[in-house]
Amino acid sequence: MQASKLILSAVLAVSLSSFSSAQSPLQRAVDRAARSETLGTAAWGMKAVDGKGRVLAQYRSETKLNPASNMKLITTGCALHSLGKDFRFETSIGYSGAIVDGVLEGDLYIIGGGDPTLATADSVVLKTDALFWKWKSAVKAAGIRAIHGRIIGDGRLFEGYLEHGSWEYEDIGTYYAPGGSALSFYANAQEYEVRAGAAPGDPVPVNITYPETPWLHFENRGVTGPEGTGNSLYLYTTDLSPFAELRGTFAIGRRPKTERFANKYGALTCAYYFWKNLKDTGWEVSGGYADIDRSGRIRDGRDFSSGEKAAEKPKIIITTYSPTLDVISRETLGRSDNFYAEAILRAMGERSSGISVYDSCRVAEAEVLEDLSPGLSSMIDIMDGSGLSRHNYVSPEALVRYLTAMEKSPAFPSLTWALPYPGGNDTLKRLLPNLPAETRQRIRMKSGTIGGGLCYSGYILPPEGSEDAPVVFSIMTNNCTAPVESVRSTIMGLITALVQTTEQ
Repeated sequence: MQASKLILSAVLAVSLSSFSSAQSPLQRAVDRAARSETLGTAAWGMKAVDGKGRVLAQYRSETKLNPASNMKLITTGCALHSLGKDFRFETSIGYSGAIVDGVLEGDLYIIGGGDPTLATADSVVLKTDALFWKWKSAVKAAGIRAIHGRIIGDGRLFEGYLEHGSWEYEDIGTYYAPGGSALSFYANAQEYEVRAGAAPGDPVPVNITYPETPWLHFENRGVTGPEGTGNSLYLYTTDLSPFAELRGTFAIGRRPKTERFANKYGALTCAYYFWKNLKDTGWEVSGGYADIDRSGRIRDGRDFSSGEKAAEKPKIIITTYSPTLDVISRETLGRSDNFYAEAILRAMGERSSGISVYDSCRVAEAEVLEDLSPGLSSMIDIMDGSGLSRHNYVSPEALVRYLTAMEKSPAFPSLTWALPYPGGNDTLKRLLPNLPAETRQRIRMKSGTIGGGLCYSGYILPPEGSEDAPVVFSIMTNNCTAPVESVRSTIMGLITALVQTTEQ
């Protein structure tokens, strides 16, 4: 018995020795990273496969981790697959009542279809004044010269809460997590000019610049902090009442800056600005501006009182359209836009079931994942579209399987076109500067950053003219205590080793 154990031990030792010596340089680099001071105590995993599905390297690849903004890879890819690259969000102008001798005896509605680009500064979007001119021209062509009623922002298409319930409390007052109904304005962000006071303990001078929200009661509790303490200003606000409070500190000695916070009243803001534009260009609008509350009642924008039920089906005058989904996806992935990603997810839920609450959206996305690869949906815990939730979970194994399945989708060219690459004018701009430009442009990947975590997943496309399939990879880290730049440097080293492996 003892002799048998000795023989078995010897065989295992020889086998392990042979395996170690046969490891690729890439796998050895992964193993070194696992033992490094940077990632040694972190929760992390990775997997890379070549175009034939052969594993190039892996480490704890089945560990479920928080993907942060890598969720946008899943959201945009699933939407492109199910809705199509040419899908456009709609916004309509309609009315209730009757048109009598050029006067609308009723209300004019702006009916949101979920377009997240509406009235943003995005270069791919029709400018706000041009959009308003288009709406006004259609209203005039319908025979309306004056409106004896209100301009009503209608965001009812997206039911449920504006934000996902698992988002962190501080996040929901920021520009990157404003949430939204089906009618937004300026990505539901609001700009505040802030600067330090004269001495620590003094109030932080604040000026709200754009957009105007005259119904909002704003309290400034921001305090000037001691030198070197940074900027911890957060806005605490809600769509349940028109109230917002600024809290936190802004260190003395910091330069004045423009902070962007959440505006929970996108539909009302859109109605207000169109009403203002009409008034400024000589139109008579006697009833002011309003939106629609959760009960479906018209809510006056001036005193915030709710009155009669809103019209169920306003008569449509004109419908305008967003850029196509592939273009929106490119903006979403390139600058990691949470607001756009959530609108895309909500659109999938609305298209699938007619209901856009988050539970319905998760079901809709799971159905797409199953269509791409049976069994895939059970490997991914979906909470939202952007990755803001700390309750999203996916493994590198699942991400590689998803990305590989997307290669067979008609949407694959749109997804790879939308994905950013190192050196481009986006979130990856400063990465991998030592690689040739042509090589960097073939690395199409999405970053993801969340407290203590950094993730990169995507493709290494073959050189132009090659018929090889892409290399697919996912590197995910959570619970890192090392500085983020050290973590990023380690991951970039692994991606560089992966590129070198593919070029051998």
